[in-house]
Amino acid sequence: MHFCNCFYYLIVNALTHYLKLTQHLKWLLQHTVLLLVLCMAYRLFFFKINNVSHATLTVNMVLMGFRYDARFVAIIIAIPFLLSTIKVISPFNNTITQRVWQVYFTLAYTVLTLFFVTDYYYYAYRNTRLDAEVLSYGKDARIAAQMAWQSYPVMYILLGVVIIIIANWILTKWIYKRSKRFVALAYKPYRVIANSIFFALLTLASYGKLSQFPLRWSDAAKLNNDYATACALNPLQTFFSSLKYTNDRANIVLTKQYYSTIAKLYNLPLQDSAALNYKRQITAKPTTKPNIVIILCESYSYYKSSMSGNALNPTPYFDSLRKQGIFFSNCFTPAYGTARGVWATLTGIPDVTPIKTATRIPRAVNQHIIMNQFEGYSKHYFIGGDATWANIRGVLSNNITNLNLYEQQYYNAPAVDVWGISDNDLLSNATQTLSKQNKPFVAVIQTANNHRPYTIPAADATAMGIIQQPLQALLANGYNVGNDSIKTNEEYNSMRYMDYCIKTFMQNAAKQNWYSNTIFLLIGDHGIRGNGGTLIPTTFTNKGLTCMHVPLLIYSPLLAPAQHNFVCSQIDVLPTLAGLAGIQYTNTTLGRNLIQLASDSTQPNYAFIYNLDDKEYGVIDNNYYYYQKQLTKENGLINWHTNKPQAVTPYYTNLAKGIYNTASYMIYNNSKLK
Repeated sequence: MHFCNCFYYLIVNALTHYLKLTQHLKWLLQHTVLLLVLCMAYRLFFFKINNVSHATLTVNMVLMGFRYDARFVAIIIAIPFLLSTIKVISPFNNTITQRVWQVYFTLAYTVLTLFFVTDYYYYAYRNTRLDAEVLSYGKDARIAAQMAWQSYPVMYILLGVVIIIIANWILTKWIYKRSKRFVALAYKPYRVIANSIFFALLTLASYGKLSQFPLRWSDAAKLNNDYATACALNPLQTFFSSLKYTNDRANIVLTKQYYSTIAKLYNLPLQDSAALNYKRQITAKPTTKPNIVIILCESYSYYKSSMSGNALNPTPYFDSLRKQGIFFSNCFTPAYGTARGVWATLTGIPDVTPIKTATRIPRAVNQHIIMNQFEGYSKHYFIGGDATWANIRGVLSNNITNLNLYEQQYYNAPAVDVWGISDNDLLSNATQTLSKQNKPFVAVIQTANNHRPYTIPAADATAMGIIQQPLQALLANGYNVGNDSIKTNEEYNSMRYMDYCIKTFMQNAAKQNWYSNTIFLLIGDHGIRGNGGTLIPTTFTNKGLTCMHVPLLIYSPLLAPAQHNFVCSQIDVLPTLAGLAGIQYTNTTLGRNLIQLASDSTQPNYAFIYNLDDKEYGVIDNNYYYYQKQLTKENGLINWHTNKPQAVTPYYTNLAKGIYNTASYMIYNNSKLK
C-alpha cells in the first residue's frame, strides 16, 4: 500500500492538481494510468520470459505496444466516461452506482489479467499470440480440460484468479475513495473543456494513429522482426481481430479426401495425405540473374482493353507491347478484389475466405512465399497509398524478408485521392528508386488510379488528352457506370490513363542501365463485372467471369515473343518468373510455371475461380467452365465456346473441390519454412 500511495502522489495527484480536472475525470484518469501500467508491465514480462533469440528491446517496439494498449484502455474507459457523466448513474451520486462502477472496473482488471495469463500459456504452447483459435479447444471440453490439467498448474492458476479478483476489488475501491476526496470544479467552462479534451484523447487512442486507416494488427509488422512484432501486439488485439474468422477454416477430412487429386495434378514427389505434404523442389538453369518487375494493374478487365478487339481502343500501348512479349489472353484471377489479387500473386494460393479477405486474418499471414527465395536480390514493393489498407502490410512485411516497402509518405509527390499519389508519380518514383540499386532486384508496383474516383491529375490529363465518347459507344464496348455518360467516360479515360502511365514507365525504364537485363510482368489485380458483349465468350458475362478475366504479359529484351491462348491463373506469376530467372526454389502451394506448361501439352490447363458474389467456386479450362454452388448442391458444366451446358463429369467435380479445399487448408498451413 505504501507503493500505491507513492504512485498516487507522484503521478495522479500531480496531474489532477495542475491540470485542474473534474472529480469525475480524476477518477477515470487514475484507472487509465493503472491500466496502461498493467499492460506495459505484462509486455515487458512477455518480452523477457520468451526471448530465446536474445532480441534487443527497442523503443519502437515499446511505443508500438503502447499504442495497442492505449486503444483497448481507451475502450474500457470510454464506457464509464460516456455513461457516468449522467448524474443519476455517476459513481459519486449514491452508494448503488458507486458499487456498480466498482464491479465494472473489477471485471475490467480481472478480464484483462486473464487475457494476459491465457496469452502467456497460449504462446508457450503454440508460439503465437492469443487468437480466436483458442475457442476451438472448447469443442471438446473434456479433452481440453484433461490436457490443461496435465500440462499446467491449474489449481495454482485458479487460486491466482481468486486473489486477482479480490485484489482488483480492493484496488478499485481505493481509487474511488481517493477520487471522492477531490472537490469538483465549480466552473462549467472548465468542466466542458476538460471533458472535451479527454474525449478527444480517448478517440485518438481508440483509432490508434493519425492517418487514413486505424491502427491494425498488421502495423506491428513495420518492426521487421518476427519476435518484436509478436511482443508489440496486444492479446486483445489479436483475439478480437481474428474472432470473426473462427468458423472460416478448412475441412481437413475433405482436404485429405482430395489430396490424391492434387498430388497427381502437381506431381508431388512425396505423396503424404496424412501430413498433407505439398512440398516440391523446383530446379532451374542458371541465368544472369535478371531483374524482375511485376506491375499489378488496378481493375484491368480484359474485355475493356484493346487486346479484346475493343473498338474504343483504350489501351493501344499495351496492345503494341504484347506483340513483342509473351502474352496470355486467357488468364484469370482466382477471385475479385485487389486484396485477394495481391494475396494470390504473392502466395500462390487462391483466397477462398468467405468473410473479407485472407490478408485481414492474423493467423493466415505467416506464409512461405517464393519471392523470398530470390537469393541475392533486393526486394521492393511500391504502393501509392497506405499499406495498412486491407492489412496488406501484414502479408508483405511479415513474410518477405528485408522487404523495402514504399508508401505514400516516402514519395516526393502529392496525394491525388484516397488511394494516394498518382500512378504516373508512383511509377516514376519506382524507376528512380530501382535505378539506385547495386544488385539484382525483384519489385512489385501496385497501381490504383483505374478505380473510383478515377482521378487523373490535370497535367497528365493534358498530356494524354481526354476523349469523350458517346454513351452508346461506351455501352457497346463494355463500359457502363450506372448508364451515366459523365461517369462512364471517366472510367474509359481512367483505363486510357493506366495505359498512358505504363507507356511512360516503360519508355523511362528503357533509358536505365538495368532495363536490358529485366523481365517485366504486367497483370490485372482483378477484372470488373459487366457485359462484354461480343468481345468475349457469352459465358464469361453470364457467369461473372469478367471479374477475373485479365491480361497477362511478360515482356523483356531477353525473351522471344509468343502468344498463348490456354487458360492460366494469377497464382502462376511467381513460379513462372522464378523459372525465367533461373531460381531454384521450394514450392508449397498451387502456382505453376507457365513457360513449362506452354511447352508440355500433356499437362492440363486450368484456373480456379472463387465467385464470392454468386456464392460459388469452380474451374475453367481451355474448353469448359465448371461451377459448384456453395449454398446448394447445384453444379454445372458449360462449354464456354458455345455457351451450352454439358453433362458434369467426376473429373471437374474432383478438380474444383480438390483445389477449393486445398486452398482453404493452405491459407492457414503454409508457414514460412525454417
